[in-house]
Order: sequence, then C-alpha cells, then structure tokens
Amino acid sequence: MAKTIEEIRPVLARARIGLMKKANVVATGIGYKITNGKRTDELAFICSVESKKSLDKLRPEDRISPRIDDINTDVVPTGPITIFQDRAARFRPSPGGVSIGHYQITAGTLGCLVKKNNTVYILSNNHVLANSNDASQGDPILQPGNHDGGEQPRDQIARLSEFVPIRFEEIGNENGLCSVAAFVTSILNALAAMTGSKTRLRQYRITSEYNKVDCAIALPNDSGDVENEILEIGMISGITEGLLSMNVQKSGRTTGLTTGTIEQTDVTVRVNFGTNRVAIFEDQLMAGAMSQGGDSGSVVLDMEKNLVGILFAGSNTTTVINRIQDVFSELEVTLP
Repeated sequence: MAKTIEEIRPVLARARIGLMKKANVVATGIGYKITNGKRTDELAFICSVESKKSLDKLRPEDRISPRIDDINTDVVPTGPITIFQDRAARFRPSPGGVSIGHYQITAGTLGCLVKKNNTVYILSNNHVLANSNDASQGDPILQPGNHDGGEQPRDQIARLSEFVPIRFEEIGNENGLCSVAAFVTSILNALAAMTGSKTRLRQYRITSEYNKVDCAIALPNDSGDVENEILEIGMISGITEGLLSMNVQKSGRTTGLTTGTIEQTDVTVRVNFGTNRVAIFEDQLMAGAMSQGGDSGSVVLDMEKNLVGILFAGSNTTTVINRIQDVFSELEVTLP
C-alpha cells in the first residue's frame, strides 16, 4: 500500500540515528526509489554512501536492510559530502584537486602526493610544474597558481624536482625547415595551382619517438603544507589499470569533482601545446567531457578511489589521460 511522506517521516525519525552510525553512510532522507536506472513513484528511505560496496565487503552491522517498517530503502553512492570550496584559493595544507603551477605559467591542478626514496613529492603535469620543458630544477611552484593570484614568495609551496621531457613535433613554414624540402614543396604547390588543383602540401618535422607521459614532481617546502588526500574524493585506495567502459572520477581546479567513462584505450593522439609546439602521445586513455582548461594535472580514479591515470589534455568532448603505471615508472615513484 502506498504511503505518504507524512506517514513515513516518523519512521525515518526513529531509524536515522542507527542508519547514520553505519560505516560509509553520509546522509539519509526521503525520496523516490530508483529501479533499473529510472525513478519510480514509490517513496523510500534514501541512504547516501561514499561508495557502493558489495555485502561481503561490509560488516553485518553496517549493512542496510532492504526494508524498514515495510518501507523500502535505496542506497545511492554520492562520495564524501563537503562544503563547496574555491579551488583557486590558497590551501594550507593543500590537497589534490586545487590550483598550482610553475611561477611562469597560469595555473593547473595539484594531482596527488607520491613518494620517491622515502621523500614525499607533489605530482602533476610537466606543463603545469615544469612549464613544458622550459623550467629548471629548483624553480618555484606556487599554490594557488599565478593566474589565481599566487605570488612569490608568499605562495610558494614547493620547488621543481624533476620532470619527464616532452618530445615535440615542430610544425614550421618554408623558412624554418630544410631548404631542399621547402624548394620541392613550393614547386609542387605551384604546379598544383597551374592545373587548378586546390590540394597543397604542408611540411612537418616529425620526432622519431612518441611520448607516453606529461608529468613532473615538486618537493614541498614543508611537509605540513600538503595533504595526502583529494578534495571531495578523499584518500587514494591504490592503483589499477584503466579499462574500456570503466567509470572514473577526477577532482580538478576548474570543473571540480566530475565523473566520466573511459571510452577508448590504446589511443595515439596529437596534442597542441601552443606556440607552434605539438607532441604525439601513445597508449593513452580517452574519456568523455569531464574536464576543461586548468584541470591539467588532476589524477583520475575509478569509483573505488583507485588511481587510474593523470589528466593532461582534452577538447570540448574528450579528456586524455596518461596511464598511471607509465607515470609511476618514468618518475620512479609510488604512492606514499
């Protein structure tokens, strides 16, 4: 028999204390039950949890009964619930997901903390911490980044430790490439014009090697200035391989906490870094539209908070992600 909100409110009032004591529960309330992804007209007790877990991974006392006093329950994963914070602000200590950057760039995102030789470092992109190869070891790293008001020395949080160089494919004009190639190209384009063809040749200087990662680490000035968690996500559980159709999440400076799905693996992609610099990356992961400019450096996790990769590029419809296994291997780092 259908019940009204007025009828079930007293039941929730009695049950909510016990429900809120269960591990993983972050909220309880009254809402419409979802069945097979669609909202029904049936009122239910909604239990919001940090992440949805199978019964065998929960203690008996932490399991939520499917019914309370003949009223159905529904478990909905929401992640941790926090106050909304300005990710472009100054954070001390700084978690992953907030503004950071080399002192000569605009701003990117602090990814997470990693460890190398028993020392903790900040992980983000090369183009965020090392200014796309143009930085030097020891350069100041600001939090927040320059674009968000970060200034030296007040906002310096770390110094650049090391980065994996990006190998660029340079695209140039006839004045910037081989003179023989320029001559041949000009002759062929002239012949094409004489015959009425609209096809034109364009010259490329292509590197012999592709890239796999865009990453760098920086040494915090003080270990107390950084925090080993991701804003609105929490602690990292571990690492895992990014797989096709995997649901993922990220916490970034510009778009905050977003979710998406890995839509492609084994991706080879040409990425424009601006100022006539282009690089080709191989063995990448590609998700849908879950990022914007300034989110570069965000770490990407599955819905169980396992690290999958680091976000570094994208478009209005895509997000490109380095595999975390490649990042950790190149930098020789681990989770703290």
